[in-house]
Amino acid sequence: MKNETAKNVMLWAGAGQIGMAIARRMGYGMKIIVGDRNLDNAKSVAKIMNDAGFDVFPMEMDLSSRESILAMIAEGQKYGAIKMLVNAAGVSPSQAPVETILKVDLYGTAVLLEEAGKVIADGGVGVTISSQSGFRMPALTAEQDEQLACTPTEELLALPILQKENIRDTLHAYQLAKRCNEKRVMAQSVEWGRKGARLNAIAPGIVVTPLAIDEFNGPRGDFYKNMFAKCPAGRPGTADEIANAAELLMSDKGAFITGSTLLIDGGATASYYYGELKPEE
Repeated sequence: MKNETAKNVMLWAGAGQIGMAIARRMGYGMKIIVGDRNLDNAKSVAKIMNDAGFDVFPMEMDLSSRESILAMIAEGQKYGAIKMLVNAAGVSPSQAPVETILKVDLYGTAVLLEEAGKVIADGGVGVTISSQSGFRMPALTAEQDEQLACTPTEELLALPILQKENIRDTLHAYQLAKRCNEKRVMAQSVEWGRKGARLNAIAPGIVVTPLAIDEFNGPRGDFYKNMFAKCPAGRPGTADEIANAAELLMSDKGAFITGSTLLIDGGATASYYYGELKPEE
């Protein structure tokens, strides 16, 4: 690779609406590598963005596979320094069984943050998309939180808290995965900081995307519709509103923000604890 052709690189996992909104906001002038388990999805968003003047290369990437994650990173390194990570990949409680949720949303995210942290350039930034669901689960013990934050990635799924007998259903698995995301971002931000880089998470509430529409039409559809009807904002969010927050976290204006999870849910979590969405005793 010749220096004159090198570009700063954004790694973008999960070819959905939220990831694309962030990539469009932050990825101009960069080489963008978009990875998705469904190559057609990656090709589709790459075409949309390339037709709008971006430089996007699509590839197949399975978040549950370290080998696949490393392949995406290696592809990015062909073009220049890895300066940005956007992780918007994942599955939902209505889409996947417990085992898949844990393997993708929990283990896969942990591996991606770890491996990207090994190659992130000085001044680099990362954002991973978590969920409000991590805030709905009762507090874990300090020991459990530390285990989720610091256990070596290849040992994570063997933790007692993540065994089948301790997980009620797919929603509980999803909540655990998102709690792990929050803790993992905190721990990994320390490692990223040693390289002069920052890492944060965004925990969106109900955002209108194809994934959310699956949820609306799934077994918990009425629950979700009631949630945004009774939250203070009175509506679901949009991918561009999540990109607004990502722009803060990934720009120089967020230079003192790292290791944080920003909850953006229209007040739904506040209402869950202290308002109309509070569960009946």
